Amino acid sequence: MLRRTKIVATLGPSTDTLESLEAIIEAGVNVVRLNFSHGESQEHVDRAQRVKQAAKNKGRFVAILADLQGPKIRIAKFLDGKINLKKGAHFTLDSQLGKNEGHQEAVGIDHEAVIQDTYVNDTLLLDDGRIELLVKDVTDTRLYCVVIVGGTLSNNKGINKKGGGLSAKALTLKDKNDIKTAAAIEADYVAVSFPRTADDMAEARELLNKANSKAALIAKIERAELIEDSESLDEIIRVSNGVMVARGDLGVEIGDAELVPVQKHIIQRARALNRVVITATQMMESMISSPIPTRAEVSDVANAVIDGSDAVMLSAETAVGDYPVEVIEAIDRICKGAERHSLTQVSQHRIHESFTEIDESIALSAMYAANHLNGVKAIICMTETGATPLLMSRIRSKLPIYAFSSSIQTQRKMALYRGVQTISFDASEIANNVVNRFSVAELLTKKLVQEGDLVILTKGDYINAQGGTNTLKIIKVGGSIN
Repeated sequence: MLRRTKIVATLGPSTDTLESLEAIIEAGVNVVRLNFSHGESQEHVDRAQRVKQAAKNKGRFVAILADLQGPKIRIAKFLDGKINLKKGAHFTLDSQLGKNEGHQEAVGIDHEAVIQDTYVNDTLLLDDGRIELLVKDVTDTRLYCVVIVGGTLSNNKGINKKGGGLSAKALTLKDKNDIKTAAAIEADYVAVSFPRTADDMAEARELLNKANSKAALIAKIERAELIEDSESLDEIIRVSNGVMVARGDLGVEIGDAELVPVQKHIIQRARALNRVVITATQMMESMISSPIPTRAEVSDVANAVIDGSDAVMLSAETAVGDYPVEVIEAIDRICKGAERHSLTQVSQHRIHESFTEIDESIALSAMYAANHLNGVKAIICMTETGATPLLMSRIRSKLPIYAFSSSIQTQRKMALYRGVQTISFDASEIANNVVNRFSVAELLTKKLVQEGDLVILTKGDYINAQGGTNTLKIIKVGGSIN
């Protein structure tokens, strides 16, 4: 059984060798994530080179996702490295305190604007929500707080505000430099952390264009403000090529109780607007140190699949975990199990809407025909840019979409699309009147179909030309093919 949901794996010390990369690709990785929050530029360059070599060795198309750090707002450092805060204690965030001079009563902050964005009775969340502070007084340089939830607090931990509202710009100077690195390694996707508006994504797009990069943009949904404003969320989705449900910081800002319905809403809006969507953070967290997942993690991954995620993402599990191959094998099994559920195979996507584009009409017509015509075993989509397979992949189906393309860049990009499998196919040397026959023969040779099966094929009048899908044919394998 082919897995339709794609797997994104974060690279790190556990997956830094060519052999370990080959092993996780063999186990089922479709996309690798380079986390620019850690490591130097050259480390990312070296990792990207190893990924390309490993993918070539395994005969796979693996996309590279460059994930920008963004404006992570943090406390500074403590004299002794860490402190222990008790409930009811007074604690101050002080923009004037030295960056290495934190102590039991106060610590510095690296982003002074947090003071301007914070008001009395706001709740601040430190270290991914493990520490909660209630703001009692605000001055020009200090936030005087009372500890609501205590615990150990160490250097450089992040700060969030419950309900959102911290106004740091999405793209830092580091991010702008990292975009150049992403362009140099020919990243297929670039993820922007903490975007506030569509303008943040537009700025990232402009910087990519200046760096001569054709990378697609992923907006990481992490701010509570976006969730509260459906129009702003849709706007960011529209100007991006996809979104990531970044459940870490998002969960901290909106609270755990709201996270599940919000995740479902983001996935639904991304699919409705024809964008890819990745569900991320702590999906198989226990497998950092355990060879088997918990039942809760199994349920979490399965629900992300049933909701319609294009991909599920692993972070520390594959970056620093003890069982990188085992976690890929486990999440592969869970995805396949969830995909057998009828909810993943039935779609009402845009069924009551009219269309304005010919290629979209062809794409969706092909998928509905495939889902309702007995005997169809595969969909062939001839594509140069990957646009038509993306539209097809918005329709839930149990049938594989085989994207035939001569472009390596397009094939890597489609590695993220749910249900899409890529096949190298250069039609430039094939006469137009026999292209259909050759493409079906390709599936037959690979034993992906057999005599008597029906195959739905879409293409444009001009093979290997960008855009213009305007033809749909239903072909019987082994019959007369024109």
